[in-house]
Amino acid sequence: MKIHFDWRIARVIDQNGHILDELIWDGHRSPSNLSKRLELIKNNVQIDEISTLKSRFPDSLIDPIGHLSDSNWPVISTDDEKLLNEASIILAKKGVADSAGDMDRRLEMLTSSLVELRSTWTTLESRSIEWTALFISEIDLKNKRSEIPLAVTKSKSISDVAKLLNTSIPVHSPSDNEWKAIREISLNVLDISRNINYIEEAIREICSEYVPSLSLLLGPISAAKLVSLAGSRERLARMPSGSLQVLGAQSAMSAHRNGAPPPKHGSILFSMPQISRSPRWVRGKISRFIAGKASIAVRVDHFKGTPWNQEVVDQINIEIQSIKNKFPKPPKRK
Repeated sequence: MKIHFDWRIARVIDQNGHILDELIWDGHRSPSNLSKRLELIKNNVQIDEISTLKSRFPDSLIDPIGHLSDSNWPVISTDDEKLLNEASIILAKKGVADSAGDMDRRLEMLTSSLVELRSTWTTLESRSIEWTALFISEIDLKNKRSEIPLAVTKSKSISDVAKLLNTSIPVHSPSDNEWKAIREISLNVLDISRNINYIEEAIREICSEYVPSLSLLLGPISAAKLVSLAGSRERLARMPSGSLQVLGAQSAMSAHRNGAPPPKHGSILFSMPQISRSPRWVRGKISRFIAGKASIAVRVDHFKGTPWNQEVVDQINIEIQSIKNKFPKPPKRK
């Protein structure tokens, strides 16, 4: 015996397809009530009709898709189809609203925006500086570089920029429209810089609650990028530490499949000074060690363990230094 059902009806069917019992939904048929009923079915929660039939026929098996292949299943009426459409719209709106509470989605939005904005900022900042330096050739780019975009936005002419930066007045000046273009690019540089700060602060706020241990170990920005690359905190928590170690090393992994040596770390871990500033011959060992600790940290966060404190991270950094001390020189080539 099997129990076939949809949101309208539930039936007990024997092996020959005969109906042994049947219950029809007798609740108030409104879009709101139906949306709640559909959500129960979606979450594998037994609706009342199924529970009643199961109690009457304990040996019956619940088949959630059985009605799809049941040739005797009643055709949906026009009124019921209209009701189903209205309930589906309610569920869709609820799904969109619920997605705002999905921390994984929010972190993905933030980290993607951060990468895109940083790329744009780098391009525009270089353009602003190079274009300005084209006219003010004696500018001290080594010490004044970061001041140039702000100086341009505060000035009404290229001569004013030279005065603000304490350098000689340029011989040539841009046309009015060219000056407007230089100034707009510099304004964009400052606007994007502010947006980057807002995004980074938002990431810090979310990560301090969502992945506190991982954030303390790697920093909130790196922690957010790892979660986004993995797809979610849960996926990262269930990921082997060896896979976590090479997140962000897609190109190197592709080359490895074609015969190149395997990567020792991904871009996220390499951005950590404990790895990037270490001698090349110990980077792999430190990457493996940190990946193992990061794997534990995200599991602590996901499975609601006691969040790590600074003392735990300090001890990890001591162990990293021990690895460096243990291998002060590169290994001899064989």
